[in-house]
Amino acid sequence: MKIRVYGPGCVRCKQLQAATMEALGALHITAEVEKVEDVAAIAEAGVMRTPALGIDGKLVLQGRVPGVNEMATILAKAQAAETGQESESPNRV
Repeated sequence: MKIRVYGPGCVRCKQLQAATMEALGALHITAEVEKVEDVAAIAEAGVMRTPALGIDGKLVLQGRVPGVNEMATILAKAQAAETGQESESPNRV
């Protein structure tokens, strides 16, 4: 799984990256996480509001920072889609 956190480096962007890393750890998911701060690259990805999160080339979140539980749900669904399995609700983090 390849995850991109889009944002210019603001506090909310850092919070999104931290929540992503925490949820990945709680779910024991290994992923490549990249921080994209270049404004041109952010626009090219189709991001309209930062912070934003992309998983495997698809934008899944824009303009807000979810809690760790919601982030875990987003990541679990993405992993299930990647492996072709049905997504079950993950345990609360």
